[in-house]
Amino acid sequence: MSITSTTPTLTRTLKLPSLVLFGLAYLTPLIVLGIFGVIASETGGASASAYLVALIAMLFTANSYGRMARAFPVAGSAYTYVRRTIDGRVGFLVGWAIMLDYLFLPMVIWLIGGSYLQAQFPGVPMPVWILGFILITSVLNIVGIKVADRTNLVLMTFQILVIAFFVALSIGSVVSTDGAGGLVSASPFVGIDAGFAGIAGGAAIAAYSFLGFDAVTTLTEETVEPRRNVPRAIMLVALIGGGIFVVVAYVTQLVHPGGVFENSDTAAFEIATRIGGNVFGAVFLAALVIAQFTSGLAAQASGSRLLYAMGRDGVLPKRIFGALSGRFHTPVLSILAIAVVGLIAIFMDVATSTSFINFGAFVAFIMVNVSVVVYWAKERRDGRRHSALLYLAAPIIGVVVIAYLLTQLDIHAITLGSIWIALGVIVLAITTRGFRAQPPELAVDDAE
Repeated sequence: MSITSTTPTLTRTLKLPSLVLFGLAYLTPLIVLGIFGVIASETGGASASAYLVALIAMLFTANSYGRMARAFPVAGSAYTYVRRTIDGRVGFLVGWAIMLDYLFLPMVIWLIGGSYLQAQFPGVPMPVWILGFILITSVLNIVGIKVADRTNLVLMTFQILVIAFFVALSIGSVVSTDGAGGLVSASPFVGIDAGFAGIAGGAAIAAYSFLGFDAVTTLTEETVEPRRNVPRAIMLVALIGGGIFVVVAYVTQLVHPGGVFENSDTAAFEIATRIGGNVFGAVFLAALVIAQFTSGLAAQASGSRLLYAMGRDGVLPKRIFGALSGRFHTPVLSILAIAVVGLIAIFMDVATSTSFINFGAFVAFIMVNVSVVVYWAKERRDGRRHSALLYLAAPIIGVVVIAYLLTQLDIHAITLGSIWIALGVIVLAITTRGFRAQPPELAVDDAE
């Protein structure tokens, strides 16, 4: 296979529906049920409120990603936006921080999927399942985003159908018990003795479900009419994903009011078995596994584009990360790098591996909001006016909200994340000769 860093280019094949599908696959709508018990326990049964608050919070940052995607329609996401508006050195550190999310999230996804399968088939060693996830996902992403896009469509359709069945069975269960009037209740929003602190804490957890609405920006150079389609896709993914989360949390909370469970980690599976029997319970479990595969497919594709953008700029080794396959026009070595990182899942557990990836995402969210404000100020200085509401007020609110969510992370997440940032500072110091020079950058024409 011929690999070169100059001749091949990313191919524009994705339109708005495909971008939205990709973003939803990254979000994994079924995750709302995967962590339902945890959020319901935290909020005292007000899980719908937690997701509603998280949705409103995420929309401010989604707006900022949309503003930047319109201004700089190239691959790289938060790394590129901060680099071009603030400073190349700050952009490097943001890219380094977001790598926590993009590099390690696929590993976590594959680990969770492997855990589900290993629990059902204990005779098969865990490494077999993890290797299977990595191999299939990597091949699909190497062959090309178009193939991955079609695979996403099939798997997302199945996932949405399972969610629809779950909601329908939940409604049927509530009607059979409390009549049609039972479907209208404030309980999923107010819970049982749910105070502001509990709902805020639940919203911080629920916000994790939204991580990935920004992932569509990494596919800008493979998108048709990116200035128009990428900002729309970002908002649609956040709105559709958030709408699904709120509705599913609402009906699930109607079936099981309050936040007390025998095991909060498996609460949704127990509810699925109760309302649909063992057959639906098995289908539900299968959907959870497929959801992990779909999310892993999107996460690896997105992460490889970030590595490609940083490699193309020369911040990471260009011959490795800045190379595209001459045959497939995909960043093969970047895809394989994420596959190698995924192998760490063989030696990890879910609790440890998920403890710090959100730190990087929240740092990136904050800095993208800041970059919009800086961009607004620079444009205003040059005589170009933009909406103060969308380019100033909304991003400032976004900074405050995400900074608050960052403080709600587990102390281990903050510690490990800070260590990762410190390592990035060391790498940056070496690359820039003691911060005196800008990190290398390859000029890329803005895509139209």
